[in-house]
Amino acid sequence: MAYSTKKGLLVYNVYRTLTYALSPLIRLHLRWRISRGLDHRCRWPERLGRPSLPRRPGPLVWFHAVSLGEGMAAVPVIRECVRKMPNVNVLMTITTMSAFEVLRNWLPSEIIFQFSPLDTPGSIDSFLRYWKPKAIILMESELWPNLIMHASQNGITLALLNARMSEKSFEVWSRPVLLPLISLMLSKFSLIAPLSTEQGIRFQLLQAPPAIISFSGDLKYVIEDFGVNGRGGKSIDDLRLQLAHKQKLEKEGQNVILRSQHKKLKPETNIYVVDTLGELRHLYMLTPIAVIGGSFLPGSTGHNISEAASAGCAVLTGCHIGHFSHMVLEMQRLNPLSVLQVSGKMELEKTLIQLFTNATLLEAHRKAAKEAFSRLSSDIVTNVWNLLNSRIFSKFSAEETKII
Repeated sequence: MAYSTKKGLLVYNVYRTLTYALSPLIRLHLRWRISRGLDHRCRWPERLGRPSLPRRPGPLVWFHAVSLGEGMAAVPVIRECVRKMPNVNVLMTITTMSAFEVLRNWLPSEIIFQFSPLDTPGSIDSFLRYWKPKAIILMESELWPNLIMHASQNGITLALLNARMSEKSFEVWSRPVLLPLISLMLSKFSLIAPLSTEQGIRFQLLQAPPAIISFSGDLKYVIEDFGVNGRGGKSIDDLRLQLAHKQKLEKEGQNVILRSQHKKLKPETNIYVVDTLGELRHLYMLTPIAVIGGSFLPGSTGHNISEAASAGCAVLTGCHIGHFSHMVLEMQRLNPLSVLQVSGKMELEKTLIQLFTNATLLEAHRKAAKEAFSRLSSDIVTNVWNLLNSRIFSKFSAEETKII
């Protein structure tokens, strides 16, 4: 056994011991989250690996995402799995309450939907013993040591889709103490599909085997219709934040309505705060211009621009776009008019005035955004499916899958 592998196992055993020893405190923290409305009051046992639904006969594939964005990216692939492998059960887990409330109404009825288990030895063991997945498909950055190592020990095939590693996480995992652990974890995967070339390089620098890294496109370009009635759950902290913003704006003389309060728009309303989830695509279709928030303050990570682009909006974003930088650069490379990056309030105001007063310019930006999005989003699900089929599902027996 190579020295780095031995060191990785040593670090993992320390992590496993710590998570085992801290399990009582983790459960207390879970109780605290429940009291704050951050975890489901009735379904919290699922977080400890205790199922609330029966395990149907047949092979099972487990998809896991942490929150709404990652969950929505997984849904098109899940639909393709259901369509092409009708004999295979699909389980999806999610971590956040808000994502759970939105996705449970829009997933195919065949999907088993649960909250994800905590990464403690007991929770993971209980979860895997009951569900017995043949493959686990993780989304984006869900790299949990107990989950990955226990899955590997049980002969479960692993894949990481839309794989990304933030700069901060990359720096942490690159440290001499943790590098052997992440190297060991990544070696357990049969497929890593990074969402950009830069991300692929980061995984290689963390010693992921080059043979398992394959590019398929960013699944966040794939827009699923979640319907205008999809209401997202909000945590107590989220609601307090929205109400605080509302009160501040009202003190400044603005007439503000929150969408979650279901009040009708009035002629005097000048600010409409959409504090629900799963509706942006439809709302973008009502406006010619979309200013993407979360990108105008240093340290922010931006927001997904694909829904605005797919709706044919002129897309404006700030300079702090975080892990959506590859998306902005790809669209701008296809057409510089597809995404406008502005810095600061004055430049934003100037750009908005130009667009509102020049119909030809506005139409050019809208057309560029829609066409760039269309080119980048084509064939992504097919590409991902082909990778999963060749690297993951090919390890199932023909009788188990009966791919059509």
